[in-house]
Amino acid sequence: MPNQPVSGNDLARFAGQGTFMRLPRVDSADGLDVAFLGIPMDHGSSWRSGTRFGPAQVRNESAMIRPYAVQTGAAPFDALQCADVGDVAINTFNLRESIRIITEHYDALLKHDVIPMSIGGDHTITLPILRAIAKKHGPVGLVHVDAHADVNDEMFGERETHGTVFRRAYEEGLLRPTDVYQIGLRGTGYTAEDFDEPREWGFNLTLAQELWHKSTAPLAAHIKKNMGAGPVYITYDIDSLDPSIAPGTGTPEIGGLTTPQALELIRGLRGLPIVGCDLVEVAPPYDTSGNTALTAANIMFEMLSILPGVPYR
Repeated sequence: MPNQPVSGNDLARFAGQGTFMRLPRVDSADGLDVAFLGIPMDHGSSWRSGTRFGPAQVRNESAMIRPYAVQTGAAPFDALQCADVGDVAINTFNLRESIRIITEHYDALLKHDVIPMSIGGDHTITLPILRAIAKKHGPVGLVHVDAHADVNDEMFGERETHGTVFRRAYEEGLLRPTDVYQIGLRGTGYTAEDFDEPREWGFNLTLAQELWHKSTAPLAAHIKKNMGAGPVYITYDIDSLDPSIAPGTGTPEIGGLTTPQALELIRGLRGLPIVGCDLVEVAPPYDTSGNTALTAANIMFEMLSILPGVPYR
């Protein structure tokens, strides 16, 4: 039988070893369908630091989540072998070295037939993950939920930061450009043309204001209908949510998505050939309530629930 989260009726939810959803902690992805892992870093951030503490708090808050999604019927632990494989041992003082370490860690992880579900960490982590994913699966379609497009050419002369990820991924051929969907973009920009260039590459942009007071289910259906053949990666930046909902993040922008919109969007993507997911930019120092991390943990569970092979009861 696949691994099961430890029940709150067997061990109090405030106790245990601090893994995602209190799943077993293992050292190898051998035999796993899904591997949860943390990347505790924030030296790719340009505003407020603190995402190095994200993986630990998301795991801590995930203890509240039960194994069955009673709203949707998803039962991921009935079929998928899941476990927590710990954290990537990044270099706290060197961003470039950390990026190299992350790539090599995922290269080794993906020697197994496993779907990585990564907990950040700032959004820089997605670039080395995509480099490893593309080596195994080829260029991917991308669902990128975020307040920011992260397509700067450089920041303070650096070409690999949390704000340059998807320009580098585009340049390196890691993405299928017309299958890239960026959702929730908003805030102020450096120029009036900030979003023009990614559209020229073929990216599909949905600004947050286009979704105000609306369901995101039609957008999810549109993505599913129009996504080309091939594997898909989901990257979810918690700052896509309005800061009234998720204040614990490094670069907050007002006017964001709501949690019902987030759930509708993710649930509507069920059926896509997803090969990996990440949840980034949770910065616990800015939300002492823990609600941002609790929201992030539930979004991780929602992404788990739409992976290939998940049965619905």
